Amino acid sequence: MSLPLPQISGLADLAGRYDAVLSDVWGVVHNGIAAFPSAVDALLQYRRAGGKVVFITNAPRPSAPLIDMLDRFGVAREAYDAIVSSGDATRAMIARYSGRAIHHIGPPTEDDALYDGLDVRRTAADLAEVVIVTDLDTDDDTPEMYRERARLWLARKLPMICANPDRVVEHGDKIIYCGGALGDLYAAMGGMVHMAGKPYQPIYEEAFRLAEVAADRPLDKSRVLAIGDSVRTDATGAAQFGIDLLFVTGSIHAAELDAFGKPSPQAIADLVAPSRAHLAGFLPRLSW
Repeated sequence: MSLPLPQISGLADLAGRYDAVLSDVWGVVHNGIAAFPSAVDALLQYRRAGGKVVFITNAPRPSAPLIDMLDRFGVAREAYDAIVSSGDATRAMIARYSGRAIHHIGPPTEDDALYDGLDVRRTAADLAEVVIVTDLDTDDDTPEMYRERARLWLARKLPMICANPDRVVEHGDKIIYCGGALGDLYAAMGGMVHMAGKPYQPIYEEAFRLAEVAADRPLDKSRVLAIGDSVRTDATGAAQFGIDLLFVTGSIHAAELDAFGKPSPQAIADLVAPSRAHLAGFLPRLSW
């Protein structure tokens, strides 16, 4: 892979080349506790210049409660046109189990909205037909803590639907494990795992559709930019969907890339290379 563009000073350096942005949320727009003011300002400025912004997130909840969360974090609604979540895409998978028993892994009530209107009942794993993973039960958990439970799921040949494909996220000044890490463990043990969020195509297709609705016209993929902080989800998803990537280095990859010190363009290129993403540029935090 050739070197990416030099570190850019902000989204303004690229804005004229793109009609729409499909932006990751956690790690780009907020850190799980509060918004990054520079990122919100960048998206506001981009929209004021005529660009369209669709948030594309692996949050394991439907879009409506996410908007309320973004309000609390200080993300102005004027900073984006629409939002699509992994939770939105996952609900279609869960609906196939209508009238049947599911086993939930994740915070016990935080993700209730994922099941709103779906005729499923939560049960113990030994009674369920599928395991639904939103996240680990607590922020202090590690995937390895679930190995014994996963042996039961595997013995019963339970498929897993993972509503959050992310492995880790930034939470304040900590890095915590997400549902995708548990999905990886189960797959490595031989379990069947289904995911609908990034980097998989259904969520990108819906985000692109929403961008075209916001623009009120067809869009060319060559003029659509993905913004993200994860090689596994954002870079791979952008590459598979055929759009450029602005890589935010100061989140989950901050330490290994010395994002806030003297980042090496070659190191960034090497990190992103396996995804085959086309880098439009990189910066430590999204800004204008």
